[in-house]
Amino acid sequence: MQALIEDFVITADPVEFAIRRLDFAPDPWQADVLRSQASKLLMNCCRQSGKSTVTSILALHEAMFKLDQLILLLSPSLRQSRELFRKVQEFLAIYQARSEVKIRLPEDNKLECQFENDSRIVSLPSKEQTIRGFSAANLIIIDESSRVEDEVYYTIRPMLAVSGGRIILLSTPFGKRGHFHKEWSNDDFEKYKITADECPRITKEFLEQEKRDLGEFYFLQEYMCEFLDIEGMVFRSFTEPELYSDAFRAL
Repeated sequence: MQALIEDFVITADPVEFAIRRLDFAPDPWQADVLRSQASKLLMNCCRQSGKSTVTSILALHEAMFKLDQLILLLSPSLRQSRELFRKVQEFLAIYQARSEVKIRLPEDNKLECQFENDSRIVSLPSKEQTIRGFSAANLIIIDESSRVEDEVYYTIRPMLAVSGGRIILLSTPFGKRGHFHKEWSNDDFEKYKITADECPRITKEFLEQEKRDLGEFYFLQEYMCEFLDIEGMVFRSFTEPELYSDAFRAL
């Protein structure tokens, strides 16, 4: 009876799935992401904050416990998409090691896995000619979204029209341009902003060193998730040294 209750709990709650089956304790914001029901979600998070990790757990949970799901993982390059897919595979391996029930995958390779419930997780590069062959996606995860071409993003959106699926954008900023910056101001998206000083795995000492080494612009963009005007960046870095200094000194 206890086993049945636990199976129900992990099926219904991806947070409990992560804790009980994957030995992963999510940060509070990651738990919110896992439990979110929003159809559109944007994660403006610093590097190493755990945004790729949490979306890979969500993708695995959706594929394992829902029938006939098509889950697409996109990144600017195939190599990056494979990295995100590899996180999914690593968590699946942890699940297999900790569970008495073994998962059989009719299809399992470096780019795709298919479950016996007909759900699939597919990793793709962000190339329009590659993604147009897919339709009726249930979950689309775009990693490094700020570096993905807008044409690709707008090609992806119609895939959700019939399925009523979800889309998740995750990235650090890349200037005040493109769809990632535009959607940051879109109230239709549920949004998360996690800066480096909010991540318990990044030390204050490391950030202090990065401030000194990178300078204001790159530190504010990569670690503090700020959308900065990228035009004339090199010129202004020499002629307007106080451009971001107030925000930089406050860190």
